[in-house]
Amino acid sequence: MIFRMRSYLFAICPLLLSGLCLLIGSPSDNDKPRSFELAAIAPKFWNLLDHEAKISKVAAGFGFTEGPVWDPAGFLYVSDEIQNQIYRVHLDGRKESVLAVKDPDGNTYDRQHRLLDCASIIRAIIQVNPGGSYKIRADRFEGKRFNSPNDIVTGPDGALYFTDPTLDLPKGVKQEIPFQGVYRLGVKGDVRLLARDMSQPNGIAFSPDGKKLYVDDSERRNIRVFDFLPNGNVSNERVFGEEKGSGGVPDGMRVDKEGNLFVVGPRGIWVWDPQGNHLGTIITPEQPANLGWGDEDYRTLYITAATSVYRIRTKVQGFVP
Repeated sequence: MIFRMRSYLFAICPLLLSGLCLLIGSPSDNDKPRSFELAAIAPKFWNLLDHEAKISKVAAGFGFTEGPVWDPAGFLYVSDEIQNQIYRVHLDGRKESVLAVKDPDGNTYDRQHRLLDCASIIRAIIQVNPGGSYKIRADRFEGKRFNSPNDIVTGPDGALYFTDPTLDLPKGVKQEIPFQGVYRLGVKGDVRLLARDMSQPNGIAFSPDGKKLYVDDSERRNIRVFDFLPNGNVSNERVFGEEKGSGGVPDGMRVDKEGNLFVVGPRGIWVWDPQGNHLGTIITPEQPANLGWGDEDYRTLYITAATSVYRIRTKVQGFVP
């Protein structure tokens, strides 16, 4: 199913070829049928998930899902990179178009609860406005266009932090910034470079205490961690964990209130404790790209996986910046 989908995507949308090849994995990895499974490595895995927890499908019929963000009104915002839409997805499976935009990716809210999106093809961070319009919040660093912003999170200081790989840089379009960076977008619109030595920075998240910033590198297949400083800078970059294997790479990530990480990886969602120990994997029916906490108590993980959106209840409460 994934191989047929990939062939179709590449025929209609060659601009996404390089990014989706990296994120989805090779056709042989995904042709094999895959069933939901909770694959524990350490006993602590069961402190976070019930032995009897089940995954359920919320909605289907998408092109390629990304960037789930829960709204307290009881729905999700979900990006569709192929259908070029940001949708409002209801728990009964209904979806409503919020904004038509080319290749939307990761989403978050700012402190004013405005929806922000990484618009990869526009190469900008945009603010989604009511009524189906958007405003560009940032699209350049030192006068040069971003590559293709991928994922974004609000920091403890109210600034926005985002990754800028070349995963969705349109074919034939010049890369103006000669590296793939991690940036801070201040409340006054100033853009500051935080890191430039990663290969393809992707998912990004803060620890609950605001003292650590996690960023994964899809190409190097690892998760990095930085010390986050009070002035909005970072220091002491090191490798937090490696996600080797076929059938997926490090992508979206979320953190619970105890500091455990839930990170997209090969075959599903890899669960890590704050010390960098891999506790186990939530093996998903379709390869995921991103995830987000939701429901009134924020104890449900919503997972965007290829053509569908899934959900699974946990025993922990998610950290939502």
